[in-house]
Amino acid sequence: MAGRYFDGFAVGDVFIHEIRRTVIEADNMLFSSLTYNPAPLHIDHAYAATTEFGRPLMNSLFTLGLVIGLSVQDTTLGTTVANLGMTETSFPKPVFAGDTIRAETRVTALRPSASRPGQGIVTFEHLGLNQRDEVVLRTLRQALMMARPA
Repeated sequence: MAGRYFDGFAVGDVFIHEIRRTVIEADNMLFSSLTYNPAPLHIDHAYAATTEFGRPLMNSLFTLGLVIGLSVQDTTLGTTVANLGMTETSFPKPVFAGDTIRAETRVTALRPSASRPGQGIVTFEHLGLNQRDEVVLRTLRQALMMARPA
């Protein structure tokens, strides 16, 4: 199992995730279609050309999902019980088709679950960065994690 158990994390742990992904226009169109998001800023090249960006932006929820997905293999694969929430999510720079996104994760808090013996809550700070090392996403994610089996 690639993921870590709750008791395998320490506050301050940092993960530089090896897997990166170049996003393409088809990702944006498919994600926007699957989530019924008709925002012209994502799917209408003519409209997007009239905006300050001059081209379609990648859907921000796609970016959020991608960055968390890039972190899973090193952190939570097979050891997560549930995602509990995401807070302080921001998108400081836009993402466009052709950008290559990578992720970094830092553990910011740990606490054993009061109601679920053998489980604990880990707070991860996920950063998404583009090929210029600009932060395109920052979020805090709280995940309920399994502890190592006895």
